[in-house]
Amino acid sequence: MCALTGSAAMSEVIDNTPQEFWRPPVIESAEVPTATGFSPTSVVCAHCATEFLVGSNYCHACGSHRPGLNVGFWQQKLAWLGAAKADLFPGEFGLPGWLRYLHFHEIKRWIGLPTAAFVSFMVGLGCVAGAIGVGLFYKASNLAEFQAVQLWRIEWLLAATAAFVAGILLKKPDGMD
Repeated sequence: MCALTGSAAMSEVIDNTPQEFWRPPVIESAEVPTATGFSPTSVVCAHCATEFLVGSNYCHACGSHRPGLNVGFWQQKLAWLGAAKADLFPGEFGLPGWLRYLHFHEIKRWIGLPTAAFVSFMVGLGCVAGAIGVGLFYKASNLAEFQAVQLWRIEWLLAATAAFVAGILLKKPDGMD
């Protein structure tokens, strides 16, 4: 460690400071290609019209590839998959329209419960399905097995009752909106 005297300034101590990131670099010749294969002149992104940073492979605003850049293996595969989809399905390809009714928020809005109450309601329905499933999967052949199956059903129904009560307690009153 060297101690600085009171007369030495910081610019005298550090002679060759590196380029700071917020200042544009001084380019000697605009025609000299860089190591990545493109010239350091300003190129504008085709997606968002933002100027690429010098030497960057991607746009810092939207993340798209720089033009003239060799893309990687996975980008080539995704481009091939998109082209294959366009060949196989020339029109718009999407999910059936009725499938939107099975979305979590659509069912929650339809039932009219807040999220926590709706989740506990769904847990309660799952427990009722578990109680029904116990009777479908386990067949009792003697009294001890019958009692065991009935005990499992009771446990599933108790869990369903607890979930439904939790849903009732978590539901906001109508005036609390």
